[in-house]
Amino acid sequence: MFKGFYTAAAGMLSQQRQTDLLTNNIANANTPGFKADQGTLKAFPDMLLQRMESEDLPTDRNISVQNKKDIGTINTGVYMQETVPNFTQGDLQQTSQSTDIALMEQNMPTKEGGLFFVVQSPDNTPQYTRNSNFTLDQEGFLTTSTRAYVLSTNNQPIQLKSENFTVDSQGNVTENNQQIAQIDIAYASDLQTIKKAGNGLYETLNNQPLPSAQNNPGISYQLNQGFVERSNVDATQSMTDLLTAYRAFEANQKIMQAYDRSMDKAANEIGRVR
Repeated sequence: MFKGFYTAAAGMLSQQRQTDLLTNNIANANTPGFKADQGTLKAFPDMLLQRMESEDLPTDRNISVQNKKDIGTINTGVYMQETVPNFTQGDLQQTSQSTDIALMEQNMPTKEGGLFFVVQSPDNTPQYTRNSNFTLDQEGFLTTSTRAYVLSTNNQPIQLKSENFTVDSQGNVTENNQQIAQIDIAYASDLQTIKKAGNGLYETLNNQPLPSAQNNPGISYQLNQGFVERSNVDATQSMTDLLTAYRAFEANQKIMQAYDRSMDKAANEIGRVR
């Protein structure tokens, strides 16, 4: 009797997680560089139901044997197997701010690869971002909105005197007609090895640094000063998927309510001792 109860409960949990994922995507639809999360729902393995019964053999000794008869399979519900970011390129939006530097991918060695800005975390763990809404801190260092330093190809923070600087398409930073640094761009050959670290930052699964995309003949990109990369969230599709997840949650909820009424009747009416 409880098999359907557990199946409906599993469906409610998976749709609740799908709702949380989609809500977070919609909330970050206007966050520069945000990459939408995608959830994968998977069914639990099917179970084979069998009926056990004893059968008497036609002998003088009254021997009985146990037989198994297949009834069929039963599904035990679904679960959210994993959530992975969608790293497709977002549209560019002009801001005319010199500290906004959007990264546009062009040619990549493989379809599974991607490019990132390299930033320095407070604990010196290698981290990466696509949120190019940079700013200058009080000491003139180019930082992210979370105050992580944007690193150069020399693996050093980039310090400037003012916002009157220029960045060319390859990341060369020039101020007062002097080249200050070159913004480093990291290359991930397999985006499945990248995980979100919060606040628009990413880390590798093994915490090992990614190689630089500089001097790699198979990689080409363009940095655009005065632009930011918009979120790649499709707000319209996300709202549609959110309504679908809510209706699926509601349907499983009604099934559980029906089971609850049946169990209440069994406990309080059928099983009552008179």
